[in-house]
Order: sequence, then structure tokens, then C-alpha cells
Amino acid sequence: MKVKKEDKKDPFSSLKIKEFKWFLFMRLGIVLAWSMQFVLIEWEVYRLTKDPWSLGLIGLAEVIPAIAFALFAGHIVDQNEKKGMLVKGFSALAIISILMCLVTKPEITEILSKNFILYSIYGLVFLGGVARAFIIPSVFSLLGLIVPNKEKPNAAAWSSSTWQIAAVFGPAFAGFSIGFIGVYYSMIIVVSCIILGIIALLQIESKPILNPKRGEPFLNSLKEGITFVFQNKTILNSISLDMFAVLFGGAVALIPVFAQDILKVGSEGFGILRAAPAVGGLITMLIATHMPLNRDAGKKLLTAVFLFGVCIIIFGISKNFWISVVALFFSGVTDGISVVIRQTVLQLYTPDNMRGRVSSVNSIFVGSSNELGAFESGLTSRLMGVVPAVVFGGIMTIVVVLVMGVKSPQFRNLNIEKDIAEN
Repeated sequence: MKVKKEDKKDPFSSLKIKEFKWFLFMRLGIVLAWSMQFVLIEWEVYRLTKDPWSLGLIGLAEVIPAIAFALFAGHIVDQNEKKGMLVKGFSALAIISILMCLVTKPEITEILSKNFILYSIYGLVFLGGVARAFIIPSVFSLLGLIVPNKEKPNAAAWSSSTWQIAAVFGPAFAGFSIGFIGVYYSMIIVVSCIILGIIALLQIESKPILNPKRGEPFLNSLKEGITFVFQNKTILNSISLDMFAVLFGGAVALIPVFAQDILKVGSEGFGILRAAPAVGGLITMLIATHMPLNRDAGKKLLTAVFLFGVCIIIFGISKNFWISVVALFFSGVTDGISVVIRQTVLQLYTPDNMRGRVSSVNSIFVGSSNELGAFESGLTSRLMGVVPAVVFGGIMTIVVVLVMGVKSPQFRNLNIEKDIAEN
């Protein structure tokens, strides 16, 4: 059997770069904290309210500042040194998490009203959204400066895998820790993970600012970044497809409802359900480091998102815990394919001097769609019920894939391997 050229690639090549390994440790700590905290907040808010709508408001509280500050943040990131931006952003996250600890401390919650606790949580989530607006483009830009172009597909797979490892253990650990040590002590672990992430970041040297237009007026910089994204159809279509998939397929926001009221599996079952998509995604991403997805990337991406929608529908109609777990697991498998391909596209097709702005536009399309998806799920569940809302989201995801597959043959035929060879 003839071995294809693409398959001869060393799956560990990017890991030979010392600073990239520190980058992965940093990302592991921060994403672990981020994913744990979101689950803890979901659980606490639903425990206090027993209202799916309140879960949607968590997403809304974070997405408003994430969108409002995203483009401004992209401009600032392109104008400044990336490591310094991340140190400031992660420090802000640490402060927010410490305040979240105080809000959930039993001795304090006993003397505070339920509404005060809820508004405090929403307010802190809002501030976290502001910090996130600056963190996301800074992380994306720093990765591009650490890893050379030829290693970016491999680095994107490892970076996504690290993110997914944290997304696996974060929700699962949070689900179990709620039952064993409570929300307050779990929040302390969140703060510890952020501090470890900052320590890893400090091992990376400061990088030069490659933007030749430093000091450029904000509006001119903003226009250039947006124009680039909308003119580059490969980037635009990949982030648009992922945005709609996450927006309509945001069933994970309603997992607390399924765990507590439909499947009745408690905090331990909640942890398993919440971790199932991440486990599937992690397996996919680890496989992608050995078997790259560059060949026929467009067809693979469209197929993956289509099957993601199918998995969401199955999860919505399931009344059996393990069927629900399997459906969520395969939703993670398919989503993992989407993430790896999209991250590779962004790293390869974005110039160094525009990484901050392009990443910010991407965060509006994709990153913020997680929270908008949570809001959409909360809203539709209130209008049509929890199960119909999830099924509706899966159907709309499939519709979006079919429309894009028909309307954009160039994207459907995207072949990243060919583009790498030509460059």
C-alpha cells in the first residue's frame, strides 16, 4: 500500500518547539479554569432559579461585552506585544474568579438575597466577557509568532487537543467536585488553575510587534481587518459555518435541565454529560495530529457539521442517559473535526500583522456564538419547551450545512494540503 505524502508528517513536530510546549501548558491551565467555572456557574444559577431562561442569561451576559469590545480588542492586540496583553487579561480573570469564590462562599450566601447573588454572578460573567475579548486574539496571535508556517497545521491540532483535554476534565471534574466539595471550594481550584496558566505564560519570551502600521487610527485598522475577512471567502465560510452550528446546536447550555429534570442523574451524571462532547472532540483532535485533515478539508468540514446536527437531534429526543451520553460524545467527535480544520484555515490564511483583528472577527462569529447559542437555547426552550428547542437547533444546523454546500462550491472543494504545497 502506498503511503501518502501527508501521512509521513511527524505528528510531534511542533512539540519540539520549547515555547510552544509552554504555550500548551498555559492554554491547559486557563481553559481548564474557564470550562470548570462555566459549569459551576451553570449549576449554581439553575439551583437558585430552576429556570432554563436563567441559563440563557449567563450566555447573554458574556456575549454582550465579548462582541462589543471584540473589534477594538483586535486593534489593540495588533498594536501591542502579545505576551504582555495576555498577562493583563489572565490577571483580570484571576480577580474575577476570586470574586466569584466570595459570591459562592456558604457563609456569605446565607446572608445575601438570591437576587443579589444572581446579579453578582451575571455582573462578574459580564466582566469576564470583557477580558475574554482581549484574551482570544492575544492567544491566537501569540501562537502564530511561536510556530513557523510549516508547523501550523500540526500546532493547530495540538493546540485544539489541549483545549479539548481541558474541556474534557473541566466539566467532568466540576460536576463531581460539586457533589464532593461544593461550588465554593471548586471555585478555589479554578483560581489555582489560572495562576498556573500565568506561570506557564511567563516562560515565553516577549515577541516583536510585526504590524507595520503601528499608531494607525482605529477606524482605518478596523476597516482593514473586516475587509480582509469578508474578501477571503475561505476564512469567511469556515467561521460562518461554525458560527451557525454552535448557535443553533448549543444544546450543552441546557444540559443542567436534562441532568436535573429529564434524565434525573444528579451532579455526577451532569458531569458525565457535560464532558461527553469534549471527550469525543479530544479523541478526534489527537487522531488529527497523526492523520491530518488537510486533504478535501471543505467536504470534511461540511460532513462533520451535518453529523453534528444529527447528534444534537438524537440528544434532544433521548430519554435514556447512556444514549444521551453517546449522542453528545459523537457531537464532540464531529465538532472536533470542525475545530481543527477551522483553526488551520485561520492560522494559514491570516497575515501576521492582522492576526489580532482577524481573531476578533472570528470571536464574534464563533466564540461569541457559544454564548449566543446558550441564549438561543434558553429563549427557545422557554417558547417551545426544552426538548423541542434542542431538536429545532439540530435541524437548523443541518439546513445551514445544506445551503452552504450548494451555494459555495469553491469552499466545498477546499484542499488545504494543496495550498500548503503551493506556498
